[in-house]
Amino acid sequence: MNDEKSRSKTAYWRRHLYLITEILLLPCFIGIYYSSYWLRFEGQFGNYEWTCFRETVGWVALVKLAWFVALRACRGWSRSITFYDMWVLLRVVTAGLLTVAAIQYLLALQPTIPRSVFLLDWGVTLVALGGARALLRGVRETKWPLFSSNECLRVLIAGAGDMGASVLRMIQRIDRPNYRVVGFIDNNPTLSGTRIEGVPVVGGCDHVRRFVDRHGIRQILVMQGELAGARLRKLVDEVRSCGCEIRVLPNYRQLIEGSVTVQPRPVSIEDLLQREPVRLDIEDIREWIDGRVIMVTGSAGSIGSEICRQVLQFSPRKIVMIDRSETGQYYLERELAPMGKADQIDVCIADMLDPHRIRRIMMQQRPDVIFHAAAYKHVPLMERHPQEAVVNIVKATRQLVDLARDFHVESLVMISTDKAVNPTSVMGACKRVAELYVQSMAGQCSTRFVTVRFGNVLDSAGSVVPLFRRQIAEGGPVTVTDPEIRRYFMTIPEASRLVVQAGAIGKSGQILLLDMGQPVRIVDLAADMIRLSGLKVGEDVEIKFVGLRPGEKMFEELHAPGERLLPTSHPKIIVAAHKEPSIDDLNGAIDELERRARAEPENVIELLREMVCGYRRESDAAPLPYRVAA
Repeated sequence: MNDEKSRSKTAYWRRHLYLITEILLLPCFIGIYYSSYWLRFEGQFGNYEWTCFRETVGWVALVKLAWFVALRACRGWSRSITFYDMWVLLRVVTAGLLTVAAIQYLLALQPTIPRSVFLLDWGVTLVALGGARALLRGVRETKWPLFSSNECLRVLIAGAGDMGASVLRMIQRIDRPNYRVVGFIDNNPTLSGTRIEGVPVVGGCDHVRRFVDRHGIRQILVMQGELAGARLRKLVDEVRSCGCEIRVLPNYRQLIEGSVTVQPRPVSIEDLLQREPVRLDIEDIREWIDGRVIMVTGSAGSIGSEICRQVLQFSPRKIVMIDRSETGQYYLERELAPMGKADQIDVCIADMLDPHRIRRIMMQQRPDVIFHAAAYKHVPLMERHPQEAVVNIVKATRQLVDLARDFHVESLVMISTDKAVNPTSVMGACKRVAELYVQSMAGQCSTRFVTVRFGNVLDSAGSVVPLFRRQIAEGGPVTVTDPEIRRYFMTIPEASRLVVQAGAIGKSGQILLLDMGQPVRIVDLAADMIRLSGLKVGEDVEIKFVGLRPGEKMFEELHAPGERLLPTSHPKIIVAAHKEPSIDDLNGAIDELERRARAEPENVIELLREMVCGYRRESDAAPLPYRVAA
């Protein structure tokens, strides 16, 4: 009840404020009209000029006021002027000028207003009212020394582009800001020495330490995605010792989606590993996705669920999500339901190993595009249960590929892994067999079969980042397998966007590799996470080396020695060219592999060695105990 009274009172005073503003504009227009006459005749008024002014000033001022009231140009003076406000002012003043001229010449009123007065009145009105609003903005945004607080944090903004300028304007328009922006830092040499909204661009990240010390900078604000991970890591290292914090602000897309709060947050490990933003060929993807039925297997997983999110940003006729995880599917449906139409999302609980269930789904849905992301991924577990890797990865993939052929699916995109290259694990070897089968189907039917191969996905379920996070929260130790072990990393959204892009541009039978950047030492990743948690390596949390787990490599590879790397139309995607395997030979070998998985699981690895070139088990010499480590 009190809220309603308060709103009613506010609306009452707002209406009266508008009325007062409109009334005050009338003497302003009279003064501007007088100024136009004074400028035209240089202050030398004769009897005729005075008569002309007195007899026309009333109706001229009322016509202009009528246009201002009709187009509501006299509202919003309490906020800062923008280009849009100036455009509205230009339209209103021009409309007033044309109306006064039409009345003067069409009705042949006497005395006649000089034509030069029309133009002078038009220009003086623009300058006077536009200048008044600009002056109000200047008064609002100027930090007066006598009234400003010394407790404001002195900050720098990283990035002098549009996003950085928007952050500055947002800070300046806060009535009692907690920040005082001292300058911008930007590696673009053409911006150095320039000013944005009166704030200088002081230089690049390489010289920021000197500026931080000289001006007592307490924080550096970074818009998420503005700096690549390597550059941000260097900036963090540069200012850590002088007590300056790096704070990350959400980007516009996150704000619009409501997925974050506006509160600046500390630098995260995702920020440090982030590379230059991925640019997608939207038109290629839109042409491929729009109006089609899209099926995603493994939709409850990290990559599968993100592919669903990316696809829904376009206009698919329907997206069919298949996974056997009831809980994962439940939460995914609740998340995605507001993003699509009621009949656009179909969540199916199904096991990819049940061919009759999957066949029924495909008969009902008739998918045009399939993203196959369902598979086991944990290397040590699959080393202990090789028969399950064969069934879940090889058998499930063959069944889905055969169904795609039978139902004339337009495209099938299989998600593979860098562990399939010169594999040392059962999981990697099974992924390679699945790759070979998908390749072998090229040219056998109208379906376009594409394989996308990439490395580790940052912060996916069961990956190294959540493991380290939990170990740090427990006080350590953080377990790393080896000081020199390295892995490729991508963020989940980046990998999923590139998978969709690769599916749009890939030709049948191709294996497409995603640009993973430079491999990261896992021990460096662990140390960064400890420091970002506000702790010290070795003092607060120890890093413990526990040795490689069964099936693990020291270094991952994205392509085999015999594969030729060819460019594509996208700079972040390349083709690993190869000789396509024979479908007949492969079918017989897979039949035998599935038979052994059922009846002789102890002999599965021996057959995988024969089928996969380069497969070797580094753990054959001495079985290692199971350990939780990166």
